[in-house]
Amino acid sequence: MFGLSELAIILIVVIALVLAKKGPELARNAGKSARILKAEARAMKEAEEQQGTDTPPRVIQGETIPNRTEHPPADGTRP
Repeated sequence: MFGLSELAIILIVVIALVLAKKGPELARNAGKSARILKAEARAMKEAEEQQGTDTPPRVIQGETIPNRTEHPPADGTRP
């Protein structure tokens, strides 16, 4: 019967065989993903910098509504 050490060695060999086949492909895909993520982060940063220097922020005029604690009118209209 197999002991714990033999099972551990067999498991390590199986993992090594699987990684030998799939390892390079996984590493290549991880590298591509990292490059894409870095490029997108750089593009977002450049867009933020460009947006901040091109146009000033828009100010929209409006009225402020005070904190109301009163009840709405009885006739159903909005204040």
